[in-house]
Amino acid sequence: MSSECGCEGSVKLIFPCSGGSDVGALTDQAARRLTADGIGKIYCLAGIGGRLDAIMETTKSAAKILAIDGCKLDCARRTLRQAGFSRFEHIRLNDFGMEKGESPVNDENIEKVVLEGASALLK
Repeated sequence: MSSECGCEGSVKLIFPCSGGSDVGALTDQAARRLTADGIGKIYCLAGIGGRLDAIMETTKSAAKILAIDGCKLDCARRTLRQAGFSRFEHIRLNDFGMEKGESPVNDENIEKVVLEGASALLK
């Protein structure tokens, strides 16, 4: 397996904290839908945490970066900051009423996150 990323520069990258809860699943599903809609590209948060060269370089060259966190722990935001990234958009599902353990993974909730994510990436 190659360590090459195969990504083109100037993309908009999306880093969801997929977590282990309903809000984590919502961040993941929303990031996948934003990718399918061509608004950005879901990318590997674990690769940032592991400081993998190809992933770090692609992220450095991104036109825009979005971190999506499900809860107040802000794992995606913190992972990006600890890796040295400071210029990125950030949304947290708690900030628009979604709470861990109380937010079903359904089309309505996914769409709410997609709209917030699209707004952050397109501003």
